[in-house]
Amino acid sequence: MMPPVVILAGGLATRLRPMTETIPKAMLSLAEEPFIAHQLRLLKANGITHVVLCCGYLGEQIEEFVGDGKKFGLSVSYSYDGDKLLGTGGAIKKALPFLGDVFFVMYGDSYLPVNFKNVYDYFIHGQVCLGLMTVLNNKNAWDNSNIVFEANSIVVYDKKQQIKGMDYIDYGLGLLRKEAFNSVYGDVFDLSVIYQDIIAQKKMAGYEVFERFYEIGSPAGLAETENYIKSRRKYGAS
Repeated sequence: MMPPVVILAGGLATRLRPMTETIPKAMLSLAEEPFIAHQLRLLKANGITHVVLCCGYLGEQIEEFVGDGKKFGLSVSYSYDGDKLLGTGGAIKKALPFLGDVFFVMYGDSYLPVNFKNVYDYFIHGQVCLGLMTVLNNKNAWDNSNIVFEANSIVVYDKKQQIKGMDYIDYGLGLLRKEAFNSVYGDVFDLSVIYQDIIAQKKMAGYEVFERFYEIGSPAGLAETENYIKSRRKYGAS
């Protein structure tokens, strides 16, 4: 059975203003439906049964649309930041009671045409690690590369500073064990803090993917993702 997926959907989406002044990014319309609908159908097609949505800004609109997830063939739970933004790491930490010992992590603005089962099998049957990051040999094509990837391992991950050898980028799909959160991080922190800690312990696996990611974090990305989803629909894909 596939593990649950936690979707980080609590951001303010400032790059998409004014479109996101009154609706959350996950509810932006693509191909005549809110983006979250396309995300959830893709997860269902990959054998996922349980999704936890980490919500913040205007997240009630997402819950009103998705509900318990039955119309997408899924079970969907919700975890809200509350009065203050918790950051991506803090949001996952708060959602841990809804998650199992192992879970996928992805972002609320990502559309990832990757085989989730292959990623999970690689993680479970490989060397025992606390986490896994999917990586793409990006060479700064789709966004700034931020990973040094060698011998199936993440050697360096830094979103702020590029160094020599950073040809890869975080694809946007990860796997984590709950025990990765055993260290004390406080309540507000970024997911990158967890990732860098695991990398420092040499307990982060890497899984290379070869098809580009799609995202709706910018107007250009929104248009590209809509075109891609329409092309998948034309050829009968989920």
